Amino acid sequence: MKNYFYSLLRKYIGLFVLSQNSVVEIDPTTPLLVGRFPQGKVTFRTGMPSTELASEFDEHRIVKIENVAETKPEYLIISGLIHYERDIQSMFAQARALCSPETRLVLTYYSSMWRPLAAFASRFGLRRRVPESNWLAHEDVQNLLTLENFELIRLDQKVLIPFYIPLLSGFVNRCLAPLPFFRNLCLLNIALARPVDYAASKTEPSVSIVVPARNEAGNIEDIVKRLPEMGPDDELIFIEGNSTDATWKTIQEVQQRYGSERSILIAQQEGKGKGDAVRKGFSLATKDVLMILDADMTVPPEDLPKFYNAIKDGKGEFINGTRLVYPMEKEAMRFFNLLGNKFFALAFSFVLGQRYKDTLCGTKVIRRSNYLKLQANRSYFGDFDPFGDFDLIFGAARMGLKIVEVPIGYRERLYGETNISRWRHGAILLAMLVFAARRIKFL
Repeated sequence: MKNYFYSLLRKYIGLFVLSQNSVVEIDPTTPLLVGRFPQGKVTFRTGMPSTELASEFDEHRIVKIENVAETKPEYLIISGLIHYERDIQSMFAQARALCSPETRLVLTYYSSMWRPLAAFASRFGLRRRVPESNWLAHEDVQNLLTLENFELIRLDQKVLIPFYIPLLSGFVNRCLAPLPFFRNLCLLNIALARPVDYAASKTEPSVSIVVPARNEAGNIEDIVKRLPEMGPDDELIFIEGNSTDATWKTIQEVQQRYGSERSILIAQQEGKGKGDAVRKGFSLATKDVLMILDADMTVPPEDLPKFYNAIKDGKGEFINGTRLVYPMEKEAMRFFNLLGNKFFALAFSFVLGQRYKDTLCGTKVIRRSNYLKLQANRSYFGDFDPFGDFDLIFGAARMGLKIVEVPIGYRERLYGETNISRWRHGAILLAMLVFAARRIKFL
């Protein structure tokens, strides 16, 4: 039972903790968790563990508690400790002192619904006897995290059958446990949190604004004229994509006309689709913050400082626009497009574990350092996203980035025609939703 349960736990935590990530478990009770991760280490708040427990760990994996912060771990794990910790808030305070701004805290604890079964299993030797005195509700855990300057990013419920029954356990734990209703009956809760309230940096980051443009000749010059200043040394990157109008010629003319006033980079994509254009643009970008602006200007360039301030001030680590808060202009979005947007927002929110009101808004912002990490692990989801939105959304979810949405006023297109085919692209989105569900939710 123990080996099976911990194999599940490693799989779930392994969604976030990759083989190259540094991870430290605080006060582990078994080597079956972090001891199996390539970069896994352990630390003990009271110094060295008992001789019996110490013998289970490779001495090279044990880090003194006072040295953990120096290693800047990407993940800290506290597994099951809240059930018998006398002062949980103090434990969170100690963990907070070990964090860098990029650290994520992974916290596991059990559902109080399982308390009678846990007591029964301990009584009859089916599990180790432990002095479990705390059985906390999700709201209590979140409140304690908030008190010690952690922000809860996502909470997953897992495991309906904690022991191995051939065929049945795998089906139930993978296919049924993540579903509404069934997840409320699960044994295991996995919370992912990030440290907050660091002193704001006095440095104002610069921005690379990537504009994918296909058949948008009439919008190019207005983008340059209307784009507000944000950072001290921003750059504007136009990526032209197989246009049949004068878009590429217009981009070249704009670069010559305004190149002395602001940094403008231009290129043509070799592949097809907005996703390919975005990836090319990001590969050319040199600034700290990466931003996408659609060339149709249905999201006004004047709204971009809202996105900039959200990521600069640490409100979020992946900033997504949402067009579904304010009223839209009359012809901004057709009815079936609106219906599809609402459906996919609900579906992807369920799959990804963080709320999305509008997954298809083209304006997205991420730090370049986080994008490089996302890019290095893109193979987990593949490169089949033609839009570019979900490459970023899936990667941000897996990395445990805090996602914040910025409401914008969605405008009617004034030049050209949409490049979106609602039925063909809707079918692609549905396939991507199923794929993401298998890779993230139904593990």
